[in-house]
Amino acid sequence: MTNVLDILLAILIDWIIGDPHWFPHPIIYIGKLIAYLEKKGRKLCKTDAGIKAFGGLIVVVVALISFIIPFFILAITKHVLWLYHVLNVMIIWTTLAAKCLSSEAKKVYYALKNNDLEDARIKLSYIVGRDTKSLGDKEIIRADVETVAENAADGVIAPLFYAIIGGAPLAMMYKAINTMDSMLGYMNEKYKHIGFFPAKVDDVANLIPARLTGLLICIVAFIVKGNPIESFKIMIRDRKNHKSPNCAYPEGAAAGAMRIQLGGTNIYFGEVVYKPTIGDKKLELSFEHINDCIKLMYAAEILMVVMYILGILMILGCNS
Repeated sequence: MTNVLDILLAILIDWIIGDPHWFPHPIIYIGKLIAYLEKKGRKLCKTDAGIKAFGGLIVVVVALISFIIPFFILAITKHVLWLYHVLNVMIIWTTLAAKCLSSEAKKVYYALKNNDLEDARIKLSYIVGRDTKSLGDKEIIRADVETVAENAADGVIAPLFYAIIGGAPLAMMYKAINTMDSMLGYMNEKYKHIGFFPAKVDDVANLIPARLTGLLICIVAFIVKGNPIESFKIMIRDRKNHKSPNCAYPEGAAAGAMRIQLGGTNIYFGEVVYKPTIGDKKLELSFEHINDCIKLMYAAEILMVVMYILGILMILGCNS
């Protein structure tokens, strides 16, 4: 139950303050470590095979460090309960990104609402990897919605999942794996070798959370006037319509819930990447769908916490 309370407090802090710029966020330092190791790897390795192997070494080093540091911090402080719980809450909080994701997505929403397409492109460029310079309003909306849906898994449900099963250290290790994928896991010419293992390990780490996120979104589809059964059907039908084995689950569930179509051609680092479509185009994309997707994200998070608490109560009831 103490872990439940710590997780609840971490969620509340994330909802209230998100990721403030003044806070020395662990992901910043994880990112710096990844960038340092990438630079070293490219300098030391002269062949594609060598760079690929070094990418695997980056995964091992970064994942271990990200697990070990919070593990020992909590182990050292476990006899001082108040300090242990404060640190546990803070570590879990830094792995969650609901407020940050919502805030960044809404910046795009408000720019579109004000008919400022250029500002919307700029705001979108902060949260997506694709080229945004020539995107029209519908493409901007689609990119923003896809980002919220995908990151509902990566930035919200997955960290919660790992915090539940392995505590703060495992949640932090997951965030490190996800950050490696975000920085290195592109299948273009520059990253396809060094990013091979980061991308594959991230796929494995998100195998359960992505499907869980999709299922949760299906269940809460009614909050955006969607049909949970229809949302589930779309998710299952289009689950393979993405280069990632995981992303189509939350995106398909969200598309089904909002009765819109996602996916299609994008440009990443100057390279055109075609993606199959996800969902049916029953409604034209509107900037209001950004808000709807944010609602789905928060509702999915709440539902997961409720299910977790009910599960703990059932276990305690059976053991009493």
